[in-house]
Amino acid sequence: MAKKGKLSTPTWILEGYGSEADYNKAKGIGKKKKQEKTFKIRECPKCGSDDVGLVLSGSNSEEGGGKEWGCNKCNWKGEEIVEKELTENELMKYLDEKGEEVL
Repeated sequence: MAKKGKLSTPTWILEGYGSEADYNKAKGIGKKKKQEKTFKIRECPKCGSDDVGLVLSGSNSEEGGGKEWGCNKCNWKGEEIVEKELTENELMKYLDEKGEEVL
């Protein structure tokens, strides 16, 4: 027959807390928050359109250096692009306002 180990009294009881939850709250012990997924959106600084992309031709790409962005709506070109990080709920709201169909 296997020997059973002694059970020990939990720390939260020994320290006089009414529940394990009260002990964890007092000690700052908590469950790790689930990190929410974020989505990046790039927008044109001139017209606000999200129909932008990297420009592959030009002097910057030949030198292997900079990133030049271009807007397909207003034909803006430059390196200063507007980047936004949205949560899933914010992304859905953004797509609804834009009129995109979400599956």
